[in-house]
Amino acid sequence: MTDIVKFSVKDWAPEDRPREKLLLTGVNTLTNSELLAIILRSGTINETVVELSQRILKFYENDLDRLGKVSAHQLMSEFKGVGEAKAVAIIAALELGKRRKEENVKSPTRIVCSLDIYNYFYPMLCDLPHEEFWALFLNRSCRVLGRYKVSQGGISQTVVEGKIIYKEAISYLASSVILCHNHPSGNHLPSPQDNVITMQIKKGVELIDMHLLDHVILIGGNYFSYADQGKI
Repeated sequence: MTDIVKFSVKDWAPEDRPREKLLLTGVNTLTNSELLAIILRSGTINETVVELSQRILKFYENDLDRLGKVSAHQLMSEFKGVGEAKAVAIIAALELGKRRKEENVKSPTRIVCSLDIYNYFYPMLCDLPHEEFWALFLNRSCRVLGRYKVSQGGISQTVVEGKIIYKEAISYLASSVILCHNHPSGNHLPSPQDNVITMQIKKGVELIDMHLLDHVILIGGNYFSYADQGKI
């Protein structure tokens, strides 16, 4: 019986090696698995670094947003051959990409529609593995006076206290308030609890002569607006 010889990346032709390929043909010619292979640097005894990269990406259905939300400990526990150094390298690389994206997106200073709200909060909330609930405070011209993180919770929900929002709104002398939170589950539709909180905050801000303009629920590539749906 003929033995099967397992070739390493070093045995490949230069144009097929991720690092050499990048230098020869440019970074845009590399696949996601090849880019990840450069970050990982080495594979295992039983698989090349490219195969390890492909295995990781396949686990997350080739969704870089999903990969960007996992922790180093998750990577180490889920993938044989991924130790602390490899896991930290992946997390750091994805965080750099996220920060670059944030720097290229200018948050609007004036909010006139739900898309403005989405664009304002997207860089902060899109990749979080937990839920965060924020309030945004505007003047009469709909210009942003400030923002406040009301609460932070788990994967499914967070606890929101209206009195914190009212106190911050008064401190900013705001004319109106906007609410925004993310759904790490990927479902952008409001839950029954979201509906209850929205109505409670709406009544509360009206008692202090302010208006709740919208409540936006944000996920990676989509959002739900209470105002757009006529629910506020």
